[in-house]
Amino acid sequence: MNILKTLTMSAAALAITAPAAMAEWQPRKPVEFIIMAGTGGGADQIARLLQGLIQKKDLSPRPFIPMNKPGGSGAEALSYIKDKEGDNHTLLVALNSIYTTPIIQEGLDIDVTTFAPIGLMAMDTFQLWVNTDREDITDLDSYVAAVKAAGDSWKVGGTGSGQEDSILTAMMEKELGYDVVYIPFPGGGTVAKNLVGNQIDSTVNNPAEQMEFWRAGNTKPLVQFNGERMPPFEDVPTAKELGVDIEYYMQRSISGPAGMDPEALAWYQDLFKSLFHSQEWQDYCKSDGLTCDTWVSGEELQSFHETQLKRHVELIESVGAASITSE
Repeated sequence: MNILKTLTMSAAALAITAPAAMAEWQPRKPVEFIIMAGTGGGADQIARLLQGLIQKKDLSPRPFIPMNKPGGSGAEALSYIKDKEGDNHTLLVALNSIYTTPIIQEGLDIDVTTFAPIGLMAMDTFQLWVNTDREDITDLDSYVAAVKAAGDSWKVGGTGSGQEDSILTAMMEKELGYDVVYIPFPGGGTVAKNLVGNQIDSTVNNPAEQMEFWRAGNTKPLVQFNGERMPPFEDVPTAKELGVDIEYYMQRSISGPAGMDPEALAWYQDLFKSLFHSQEWQDYCKSDGLTCDTWVSGEELQSFHETQLKRHVELIESVGAASITSE
């Protein structure tokens, strides 16, 4: 009788524990959420918004821990992810420097196309910003006139040599026929503050990085570098409308290290897909000038990264690496 009771209890225990043992993969420890840029910038804002939504919606049994690693124009973060090969508890919040930094810093020996493709959260935009104190600058023509009048003393703030904004700055120099002094800062948030404080003369910040100051009337956008005007800046013309052949975007994606287990990759892809389609994320994209129309993941995202990497090789060759890396 005791043996039968024991067997019955064991069977019941198996019935309870078997589903748990067979459950899908989930994080077993805190997830390092690596940001390859400084605090206050677009990547940092996005990472902390996503981390907050994961916590609010109880989407993970373990917390996501944002960690800024902006050193070397994101080289610190990329090297960290490379060294985490096969790790299922480390993710990268990426921007275009995932392409530009390995191209320019060849010694890194990093192939970002080997990273685990989790999801493309948005395509961000760039705008040309000046302080509203510059009443003499009202449009692109008056901006170009002011830059040329300043000779070689016009200061453009950015997030580091080889970063996206340094490429866009070099593109503008080539197209508009002037030279500027590029001043690197730890992140886009710091760039925005320095524009408000008049420590720099202009910047090509992402809208999210300037939004607080724009709404307060401290800064003003002159040009959008999009294919078409984006809300909430319907009154700001695109460069192409003004006859300047520049169109450039910032991808906002999530990647994992190479060699991530397929079950872990699938879990993260499902997690960020649900975040992408959430009302909170879609509202953020709309309010801060990002495009979040289509979810891209897996092989499609892998192909996207390969295409973007080739494009950035061409862009850097076009404007010249020296013009991007000079400070």
